[in-house]
Amino acid sequence: MDILQLIDRLEELFNDAKAVPFTHNVVVDEDRMLELIDQMRIAIPEEVKKAQQVMAQRDRVMAQAQEEANRTLQLSRDKAEQLIDRDIIVQEAQRRAEQILAQARADAEATRVDADNYVLDTLMKLQEQIEKVSNQVSNGVRMMQEEQMRKGSGEKEV
Repeated sequence: MDILQLIDRLEELFNDAKAVPFTHNVVVDEDRMLELIDQMRIAIPEEVKKAQQVMAQRDRVMAQAQEEANRTLQLSRDKAEQLIDRDIIVQEAQRRAEQILAQARADAEATRVDADNYVLDTLMKLQEQIEKVSNQVSNGVRMMQEEQMRKGSGEKEV
């Protein structure tokens, strides 16, 4: 299951929880909450795997771009050797080869930057989701502890 769906289900669990009168606390179904947390533990590694796959794909694209650049450069060099007697044509071929190589390098760099940005964006979204869930769980734990402290101190005063 997608991590965002699990977060939505956790939020539903909190929204459906019964309010404790005269407090900001709620009572949640412990089994359902623990089940959701377990599912999140399973789903998060999948999100990380997806990010790793994107990084692997980026590496493949960069390798292909480098191979294409090498091929283009070799073709340009071969052409330049054939035209060595014609100085103007040789100069033009060299200029074109450098232009193609510069373009291939720029394309490879743009691809790498795009892939890096995608991976970073994905990881940042995942981190935000994890932080949101963690904050919700921490708030739930804090509210339960406060409730227990209130119940404990109320019993002693009687």
